[in-house]
Amino acid sequence: MPAPKRSKRYQERAKLVDRNKRYSLDDAVQIIKKIKDQKYDETITVNFQLGIDTASGTETVRGTVNLPHGSGKSIRVVCLCKGEIAKEAELEGADFIGAEDLVEKIQGGWLDFDAIVAHPEMMREVSKLGRILGPKGLMPSPKAGTVTPNVGRAVKELKAGRIEFKSDKTGGVHATCGKLSFSEEKLRENARRIVQAIRDAKPATAKGDYLGKITIAPSQGPGIRLAVNTL
Repeated sequence: MPAPKRSKRYQERAKLVDRNKRYSLDDAVQIIKKIKDQKYDETITVNFQLGIDTASGTETVRGTVNLPHGSGKSIRVVCLCKGEIAKEAELEGADFIGAEDLVEKIQGGWLDFDAIVAHPEMMREVSKLGRILGPKGLMPSPKAGTVTPNVGRAVKELKAGRIEFKSDKTGGVHATCGKLSFSEEKLRENARRIVQAIRDAKPATAKGDYLGKITIAPSQGPGIRLAVNTL
């Protein structure tokens, strides 16, 4: 299969990276910060290829991490709750608050949001949304901290930059680290927090080289492979 055709922008950025080298996080971030692009503020991601048995069904890597400097993205949060709890959600900045009315709206095709927090008493209603939200990675769950009696705290953390990660069918994990406009220090600290969270989420049954491959990359550029032993 022929190699994909790359844009001139990608090719120019690729000249900054030695594909055969493993970079320290400091050096990788310095390379990323050499990128100049006035079109938009690109997202920076940390990407993992994990040494897990994806066929077993027991080695899914999933969790959340609070980025010390946020993700750089404005998050629109839905909170499904009732009564006095709704005031708590409103106080912490939830963008949309409701109960059965919002569930019905989502069932009707409305998806103009980035995350959902639900109070446990709403789980019967939330279960109706599995087929809609599941494929989009938006289904709230206790493991992700998005089904909780403390909805205010969950909303606050999401707004402040808490992100969720989950391994895919190939053992890959892709986590937002920040924006191109972030300082080197902020990108480094966010990246280290993500790496630690992935380490902490290692399944007990995983064997061998768990952190098999880690890269950091801008939206429109090559991945810079990191030397795992420097992290």
